[in-house]
Amino acid sequence: MDVDYESLALDLIARTERAVENVAHLAVDTDITFKIEDIADAVERGLPAGYPEPTTGDGTRRDVIMQMAREILSGEMYEDA
Repeated sequence: MDVDYESLALDLIARTERAVENVAHLAVDTDITFKIEDIADAVERGLPAGYPEPTTGDGTRRDVIMQMAREILSGEMYEDA
């Protein structure tokens, strides 16, 4: 099966952006501090069964999600946009 890695990356970014937004709203509403790991948990819970794992490097899908979340929160993801 061929995987469209660009579409997969865009999908994972969109899922991570939604999780960041949802967790941020929850943090404001509850005054509870959340961690990057909480965002990764939220993304992973929403992934369909069989969602592809990274095929290169040492990082796991969770590592990729946490890095995306950091870059979204810092604004780094959007610097070259």
